[in-house]
Amino acid sequence: MKRSFGSDNHSGIHPQILESIQRLNADYVPAYGADPYTEEVECLFKEEFGPEAKVFFAFNGTGANVLCLKALTQPFHSIICADTAHINVDECGAPESFTGCKLLSLSTPDGKLTPDLVSEELYGFGDQHHAQPKVISISQTTELGTCYHPHEIAALANLAHQHNMYLHIDGSRLANAAAFSGVSFKAMIADTGVDALSFGGTKNGLLLGEAVVLLRPHLVENFLFIRKQAMQLFSKSRFIAAQYIAYFKDRLWEQTATHANQMAAYLASCLKNIPQVTVSYPVESNAVFAIIPREVCHQLLEKHLFYIWDEEICQVRWMCSFSTTTEDVDIFISDLKSLLK
Repeated sequence: MKRSFGSDNHSGIHPQILESIQRLNADYVPAYGADPYTEEVECLFKEEFGPEAKVFFAFNGTGANVLCLKALTQPFHSIICADTAHINVDECGAPESFTGCKLLSLSTPDGKLTPDLVSEELYGFGDQHHAQPKVISISQTTELGTCYHPHEIAALANLAHQHNMYLHIDGSRLANAAAFSGVSFKAMIADTGVDALSFGGTKNGLLLGEAVVLLRPHLVENFLFIRKQAMQLFSKSRFIAAQYIAYFKDRLWEQTATHANQMAAYLASCLKNIPQVTVSYPVESNAVFAIIPREVCHQLLEKHLFYIWDEEICQVRWMCSFSTTTEDVDIFISDLKSLLK
């Protein structure tokens, strides 16, 4: 089996996560989140994100994103995001279909929105002919592997709140961003003014299940019904809970994310000695984007799994995970060099 640099979703389940699932796979407990393990995880999320945080499980990242956005909007609203955002590119129109909202995507040099960029779309308030701006949605990390610093998130939250809007974060790789920045989840999310978060773990060692974290009490009121209508209510909730119990214990999330980030940094350092390869963006998480010679790209794909990000310029994306090893990177670099000779 090829070792994959295609996606951190390609990795398996972290052994401690699997052990926790097995440990809770005994006896009978109530379903649909009425079990003691889900209650325990709710307390853990409050410890990580602050006392206002209310958590709801979902099956997957797209589900968590559309649930967050539905909780924040009415169908006549618009949602502002980067043109590379997962909700704009990789969710098959699910945000528009489920919320009825218009997505307004903005071009960015590095995947990151700024107040100046967003301000271009902040007009038409009160005009019945114009979709009403309601949500700024950002990805942390971005789809280009870059990270927002807490002060950048706070600036976007302040801008949103000045216009009676919300800030949503797609945090499918939030652990990688927190590990890179060296700050807590609370400092990055609650303390910066974020209103709603899609919190992911499957890219960092979980089997399945993401979490919606709502930071404003009034957003919670009808959320149980929104989740049910969206078909995102998992009956055996304890098995999602089991994963997060292990994930937060002894900061496992930080260990796994830090390792993945370090492997990407190691990969990037090895590429510095290969003049035919150009790293496209700062390596701030577990992703390395690079432009490589077209003639070797498909040959390399025969040996290793990865994605071509931009066919026109032959830009590729190489992802590392909690299970990537230095040996994996060394073999990959060796194969790349041999093809470039």
